[in-house]
Amino acid sequence: MLPIISPKQLKELSTKSLIILDVRTGKDSYQNYLNKHIKGARFVDLDQDLADVVENAAFGGRHPLPEIQKFSETVSHLGILEDSHVVIYDDKNGANAAARAWWMLRSFGLKNIQVLDGGIQAAEKEGLEFSSGEETFEKSEIITKEHWRLPVSSLEDVENELTSESATVIDVRDAYRYKGESEPIDLIAGHIPGAINIPFSENLDQNGSFLKPEILREKYKDLLKNKPEKLIVHCGSGVTACHTILALEYAGFQMSNLYVGSWSEWSRREGKEIARED
Repeated sequence: MLPIISPKQLKELSTKSLIILDVRTGKDSYQNYLNKHIKGARFVDLDQDLADVVENAAFGGRHPLPEIQKFSETVSHLGILEDSHVVIYDDKNGANAAARAWWMLRSFGLKNIQVLDGGIQAAEKEGLEFSSGEETFEKSEIITKEHWRLPVSSLEDVENELTSESATVIDVRDAYRYKGESEPIDLIAGHIPGAINIPFSENLDQNGSFLKPEILREKYKDLLKNKPEKLIVHCGSGVTACHTILALEYAGFQMSNLYVGSWSEWSRREGKEIARED
């Protein structure tokens, strides 16, 4: 199953195993969900369901992963089963929490997980049925998992891999943040020394849809030419990094490592070097 599904494909989908997740973010995200969402969609909160936010982001970043046992409860609360077909959307072309939810459900060990190409905006254009208010659904039994299954890298891993030149570290934030021109979210502007910048927005076409897999593959093959094959992907807090991991999976590359702590952890950790470009 491809990790991306078009609104047209979702509209034509007919299966009892389908579960749609709305993972829009922002202070009014839940109210926006109540006002209008794809019919049947279940709301997921980034901070509460997809992260275990701690006070000191120097250890884990702004959106560290929750313990997998806690995520098991979230999966159960959403009514997801081992054979569920889960389609996830947000309002940022999958570049925010939709990709993070995809990564977590895949890392949890579930297989039939897709992100809606173009997000809720594309769904509206395609004429999918919408609803408002709460949705009624049953919880599922707890699915027990022992550990996350997709590869992750710690701050120490990133540092060691860069020192030994054994991995390519990709920073997917906008170029102005990478260069250190300004920083709208974290405390310090700049980037991890040795990391290269490939903004996640380059995964999308002018309409906000993912580029075709073959185009993505050629693009990344060219960008990563003569660089170590092992890829470690990061962003500000381990959320939009998943968008590029999703794009690379869509393009047929092997699964990349996610540096969950990302810039929010590195920039706060005492003694870590920070690079900037003039």
